[in-house]
Amino acid sequence: MSLAVLGLQMRRRVALLGGTSTIGDCLVALRYLASPRQLLRGPAIVEYEAAFARQIGVQYAYSLFAGRVGLYGALRALNIGEGDEVLLQVPTHVVVPNAIRFAGARPVYVDCELDTYNMDLEQAERLVTPRTKAIVLQHTFGVPVDMDAALALARRHGLELIEDCVHALGATWDGRQVGSFGRVAFFSTEETKIISSTMGGMVTTNDPDLAQKLRAFQAQCAPQSFSETFRYVLKLAVYHALTEPHVHPYSRAMYEWTGRFQPLSRATSDDEMNGIRPANYERCLSNGQAALALEQLKRLESNLAHRRACADQYRERLARGGVVPSRLPAKAGPAYVRYPVWVEDKAAAVRNTAPHVVLGTWFDSVLEEAVSPAQGGYEMGSCPRAELSIKHLINLPTHMRVTANDIEAITDAVLKAR
Repeated sequence: MSLAVLGLQMRRRVALLGGTSTIGDCLVALRYLASPRQLLRGPAIVEYEAAFARQIGVQYAYSLFAGRVGLYGALRALNIGEGDEVLLQVPTHVVVPNAIRFAGARPVYVDCELDTYNMDLEQAERLVTPRTKAIVLQHTFGVPVDMDAALALARRHGLELIEDCVHALGATWDGRQVGSFGRVAFFSTEETKIISSTMGGMVTTNDPDLAQKLRAFQAQCAPQSFSETFRYVLKLAVYHALTEPHVHPYSRAMYEWTGRFQPLSRATSDDEMNGIRPANYERCLSNGQAALALEQLKRLESNLAHRRACADQYRERLARGGVVPSRLPAKAGPAYVRYPVWVEDKAAAVRNTAPHVVLGTWFDSVLEEAVSPAQGGYEMGSCPRAELSIKHLINLPTHMRVTANDIEAITDAVLKAR
């Protein structure tokens, strides 16, 4: 009996996440779920950290529960805390200023450039005060910040340079991997990123003294509970099935119907959305999650090649329709965790593309997922370009399940919304 007879149309809807995993990853997940003794602790953690350090081109890498925990640990290792200021850009996610605040420092927000969505370094320099101790550089959507200018700025003012690489695993500046320029960098392997262990983070450095402090921080982090780890590993396999493009039109409808009452763990807790430090904030990565991330790290080059090819196709098709693409700095080798597009009518773009894709949620707020930007100490009106961008910025999927036909359908829908 055909699907048409059953009333099921072969519709495709590209999911927001789930596009980095394979059936092989799901089998790895099931193997660890069936071996409880290896789920929390085991040799995969050390192997994964070593492979990650080699990928970035640094000496040291330490895995943690999330990238935000890596930033928090880095700030503590750098002795940045009470009375200190840290520059960071908007738009960003609420967990970034949260980590700064949880360390005792004050986030100072810098506006973005509207042609790259990265930090306006000239404005950042004007905001430096005697209390400014560090600058957090977000490589937004996987497009590297101008690292020549950023390093010069940090040197002029004696600032610690921290790279926020949560969007940018595998991206390069002048042929060198991002995450190897600053004193320290942090990455994310949460389910929407370049590779996914459902939740996960990494902090990297070339500084042996800093590495010693980061190692000590990791050692004092609590392990995840067995039940929590089980849910994260299971979630990867479940999402792999539910985000298959022919399944997703139906699974997404069910997800939206159930709302926040989900049996699987969420990436951002209610406390974090309200700017409150969770009781279990400092945690490690599990062995099972490290094994999943390691499998995907081995496929990073093909993953990135696909994302860049998708970005090229989006750029070409949208440009033919009159959409001006974001600027790619000359020395940048982007990772393109998503492809950003400026549209005049964001609501119309979301509505027109909905049959084909679940658009990315970066960024609907200057502090994504915050109950209110004020929870992170942000004053409305202070960064007008960032506030304008959230009204016009959509981002398109580039993960491994996106096909040329998907790109054609998505771009046609975006252009119809103009």
